[in-house]
Amino acid sequence: MWEAKLEPNVISYSAGISACEKGEQWQRALALLSEMWEAKLEPDVISYSAGISACENGEQWQRALALLSEMWEAKLEPDVISYTAGISACAKVEQWQPALALLSEMWEAKLEPDVISYSAGISACEKGEQWQRALALLSEMWEAKLEPNVISYSAGISACAKCEQWQWALALLSEMWEAKLEPDVISYNAGISACAKCEQWQRALALLSELREAKLESNAASYSPAIVALLRRRDATG
Repeated sequence: MWEAKLEPNVISYSAGISACEKGEQWQRALALLSEMWEAKLEPDVISYSAGISACENGEQWQRALALLSEMWEAKLEPDVISYTAGISACAKVEQWQPALALLSEMWEAKLEPDVISYSAGISACEKGEQWQRALALLSEMWEAKLEPNVISYSAGISACAKCEQWQWALALLSEMWEAKLEPDVISYNAGISACAKCEQWQRALALLSELREAKLESNAASYSPAIVALLRRRDATG
């Protein structure tokens, strides 16, 4: 465009940043954002959101937070998409505290987090082994009249599995059915893992059987924890 003596506008740059984001080229995305200012073009919310998403894909959580801060300095109010991308960036690198701080900041900015925002927050808690906070976010979703989806619940179950809270993991699986949500393979695998870690081999096998009855395609992550639980039982009983 420059060679053709056509001056790119905000829309052109935003599209370029979005392309870099999808191509996992976070450095190029940030370079285009910087170039916009040099060209005396002010990036808009869409431009910044694409840049933050690029940082998310590149696991650059600090840069994602820096862009959110830069938006406020430029008198641009981040939207739900901007914040959710920032929360997801934190979740990917186990930064649960900044992720929860962003969720709180959304409410302070009078922005209502959506299901994706909360799911990202729960995922951050799962990776940070904060099972109680994960459950608190699931509860908060219902209070906000947001219905958790399979991703939300699976992240919560995984958080319980990591912290060996098998009772809570099974309670969440049961709650999914009550909410008319069908657990997927990830949900079941997390439940099986939770039971296996706590040597609840019978419950692990029951979930494995239930997974197969639901005609879901099991994988190594489905069988491995159950096998380990059975081996531990064999060793314990001699």
